[in-house]
Amino acid sequence: MPVKSVDNKAVMTTTFNVKAVRKLFPILQTPANCQPLVYLDNAATTQKPLSVIQAISDYYQNCNANVHRASHHLSTKATLGFEKARQTVQQFINASTSDEIIWTRGATEAINLVAYSYGYHFIKAGDEILVTILEHHANIVPWQQLAKATGAKLKVVSINTAGELDQQDFHNKLNKKTKLVCLSHISNAIGTINPIRQLIKEAHDVGALVLIDAAQSAAHTKLDVQALDCDFLVFSGHKLYGPTGIGVLYAKRALLDMMPPWQMGGEMIELVTLEDTRFNRVPFKFEAGTPNIAGAFGLASAIEFINQFDLHQVTQHEIALASYAESLIQHLPGIRFYSKASNRIGIVSFLIEGHHPQDIGLLLDQQGIAVRVGHHCTMPLMQHFNINGTIRASFALYNTTQEVELFASALADICQPATMVPRHVELADNEHKNVENKLTKKLLSFNNWDQRYRHLMQLGKQLPPWTDQQKTDDKLIPGCESRVWLKITYQAETNQFNITADSDARVMKGLLALLINFYDGQSPDFIESYDITTEFSRIGLDKHLSPSRSNGLIAIINRIKQEARVINSP
Repeated sequence: MPVKSVDNKAVMTTTFNVKAVRKLFPILQTPANCQPLVYLDNAATTQKPLSVIQAISDYYQNCNANVHRASHHLSTKATLGFEKARQTVQQFINASTSDEIIWTRGATEAINLVAYSYGYHFIKAGDEILVTILEHHANIVPWQQLAKATGAKLKVVSINTAGELDQQDFHNKLNKKTKLVCLSHISNAIGTINPIRQLIKEAHDVGALVLIDAAQSAAHTKLDVQALDCDFLVFSGHKLYGPTGIGVLYAKRALLDMMPPWQMGGEMIELVTLEDTRFNRVPFKFEAGTPNIAGAFGLASAIEFINQFDLHQVTQHEIALASYAESLIQHLPGIRFYSKASNRIGIVSFLIEGHHPQDIGLLLDQQGIAVRVGHHCTMPLMQHFNINGTIRASFALYNTTQEVELFASALADICQPATMVPRHVELADNEHKNVENKLTKKLLSFNNWDQRYRHLMQLGKQLPPWTDQQKTDDKLIPGCESRVWLKITYQAETNQFNITADSDARVMKGLLALLINFYDGQSPDFIESYDITTEFSRIGLDKHLSPSRSNGLIAIINRIKQEARVINSP
């Protein structure tokens, strides 16, 4: 289905050459499912420019050695590069000294470091910790557990209908008992930009410290920790065009001096005897063990890459792409947007009534389009919206208007009413007892996986829907990324199983229909002995299902086989 073209001059006036930028990213030249890759999952992780890949390779090729621990040439070279990378980060966020930069595995570990090293030593019963409902789990769970362990109280700031932080609620919940405020600069799920400068000042006015989760903002806005006056700030390399497994904790030097180490081992010590240990100075007392040296080299290269651009121009480009995407898909029946804040980055987060997010994500993937579906590690936010998750398209500096149009066109095509499946392949066809059954032949007759998935979903539509009363927790199958209910009944007089199932995802209903096609009406012996994975391999399921979807399918198969084993056991 074609989408209506909408003029968006903001996209067309990008001041940097997007076409030239794309050539710097090798992965953007590779296909996905035999289609040109359209990568719109940048809020989860960004792709890496060749300069970053080369920086990591150069470390291993030219100066691979441990840092700070040897006097030989390679170690000296590695140490100088490692500490230069720390200085690059310092300058990137304008910390007052490189000693305030702590290497971590990512933003999550950085938050946990603060929770354990500061929180468990300085937060006590009766204190209050303030978070927001916009937070990633990594900025909720550590504080939740800290509050439980210490007797402190965790308070949560709400949002308005546009997904913006309720600043009055924030103000009302701040008081002299508030010792720590932990909030994201930008929401990873819906793109909302919080007014952190103002919020930090309000928190400081009541004597609270502030931790900023800048995982989403580091690639989109200029960070200046001295101007912000935040006490802690964290971000990850992999969302900043850098490698995975490397991140940063910034903290004011006075705080780092008073915080004890949180991990013990090599590098973080100055002197060890069998009776006692004297810890190393900041920042090294927080960096136990061999660090991710190559990751630090890669992150420094990523920062040098992004420093070539005006971040404001990059962000405007991304916002214009998101606006263009919204304009193209806003007329789809049943669409509802959740990324509605007046001040946000280039994220489009939405649902389409009658279409499970997992189904849309999978069908887009078949056309080479990568988006994120699910709760985005923000379950409390999704619960606030009374939904299980959203479809999220998130943009980076290398995305184009042409990619937006491909995304919108594919989405419109997915949402078209599909034709019904011919009656001769309905589930009532009892020839499923033959290995060479009609359903397998039908699936193999299609030339591509987009057509096969559509056929499977049409089969799923023929499954009798369950009532809410039938969908009890005891019938839920754990391990599936969408909800699946399964009922298995054994008929002793016929030595056959009767299997019924339902799911809230169309693709999973199709896979359930496929399983029922093979297993319903079969004996326990057949179910135990039949190698269904071989059949799935014939039709290509082993290659085209995501790992999480495959795990869900395996969980269902194991439950059915378990029931067969129970019948067959003496």
